Amino acid sequence: MTTAGAETRRHRVRVALIDDHLLLVEGLAARLSAPRARIEVAVALTDWRPLLEHPAFPVDVVVVEFGLEDDVPFEAKVQQLHERGIAVVALSRTQDAATVHAALTAGAVTLVPKNEPAEHLVAAVHAAADGRAHHSPAVRDALEAWANRADPSLGRQELTALQLYAQGRSVHEVAVHMATTDQTAKSYIKRGRRKYLLAGVDLGTKVLLRRHAIREGWIPPE
Repeated sequence: MTTAGAETRRHRVRVALIDDHLLLVEGLAARLSAPRARIEVAVALTDWRPLLEHPAFPVDVVVVEFGLEDDVPFEAKVQQLHERGIAVVALSRTQDAATVHAALTAGAVTLVPKNEPAEHLVAAVHAAADGRAHHSPAVRDALEAWANRADPSLGRQELTALQLYAQGRSVHEVAVHMATTDQTAKSYIKRGRRKYLLAGVDLGTKVLLRRHAIREGWIPPE
């Protein structure tokens, strides 16, 4: 639904915003609260934990950072909200194919990259409230890339090094486990990441690598 189309709604969509950056929360709350958006920001938080007990809860849609830095997995957040009949829209600093796929697989209606115009978030919120998914062009491209992703074709050492590194081991610990040098272990990890990137999966940070490791079953879920 477009922003203009959202104006035809008879009632404002009640939304909760959660992101660990206060400036972003305040900025989005101001943008979504504009009369044209037809959205009521009922809750704006930088922490997940107070949400379920907030006096303005429940809401129609929760907009939450996919990588919120707390000890509650995104999947658990979505499950708790779904049990209350609440739709979830994910926010993310990244829009790579693996992140988009992970957010939607966890149950988010869509993911809105933070580098996109606020109009995409407005449209996503209204669509989610109606039980539909509004994907921006960047998200549609990411989903297509995931569907058409190539096999990274990692060598045995590259795969082993990535798996060990994803477990939280240092490069030196990976090298010791593989009976090789630190430089060689680092090279295995670097080559493995490069091959995944060429296949459309960004594992360039430890957070992205850990998420991928969980999805692939290399390490148990958090």
